[in-house]
Amino acid sequence: MTLTVFASGSSGNCTLVSEGDTHLLIDDGISFRRLSQALSRRGLTPGELSGVLITHEHNDHISGIPMLSKHCGRPLFAPCASALIMSRGDAGVEAYMHRIEQDAEFSLGAFRIRAFPTPHDAVCSVGYRLESASGTLGYCTDCGSLTEEVLAGLSGCDAVVIEANHDEEMLRFGPYPVYLKRRILSERGHLSNENCGALAVSLAETGCSGFTLAHLSRENNRPELAYQAVRSALDGAGYSQRELTVAPVFGELCVEVSRQCCV
Repeated sequence: MTLTVFASGSSGNCTLVSEGDTHLLIDDGISFRRLSQALSRRGLTPGELSGVLITHEHNDHISGIPMLSKHCGRPLFAPCASALIMSRGDAGVEAYMHRIEQDAEFSLGAFRIRAFPTPHDAVCSVGYRLESASGTLGYCTDCGSLTEEVLAGLSGCDAVVIEANHDEEMLRFGPYPVYLKRRILSERGHLSNENCGALAVSLAETGCSGFTLAHLSRENNRPELAYQAVRSALDGAGYSQRELTVAPVFGELCVEVSRQCCV
């Protein structure tokens, strides 16, 4: 299984997960032109996508969906409430929409997929667990707190994409207005570097061997701060051998996911 992050952050989110001839996007918050160029670098076209898994209806996760639907008509999978909002916003999306429950399980090509609810200030928000013959990947960004559902959805995965949105000091003393700071810090906002570190340790205890940090804020975080916070948490808990990467806000990151035996 190959994971390629095309975009991550408030300016757009889009990730490709491939296994054999099955190619899935998780979210599409970038332009059709940018997506086409990114796929071309992987030897693919938008028409070869097997589908799009949508986490929630915020614009930085779905802005590219209308043009993708117009040009290629790929299957879309979204939580019911998010699907309704998206279909009302663009009539061309409805024909390709598959509504799923927050705890849905379904198969798509080479993947067995399970959605699980995430605490975020959207009408409905989910993470995804994708299992194939070669490994299991968990994907969970835009997550304000570590709930039982989140931990259950990610536990036992070989690799995960998890949110390290902000450094708390940068956020608290930064330029954002108070209402926005409160939103981000709330239990339905975004995970801090420290909370991400705690999540990483919890998942390492269940056997997770690879961690990709995503959805970093450009204003309230820096890649080296996110990396150091999570690396220190893992090292301090005795998991210094776990792989850790940071998805860039601009640029791409490619990671191989495979079943591994962790000690």
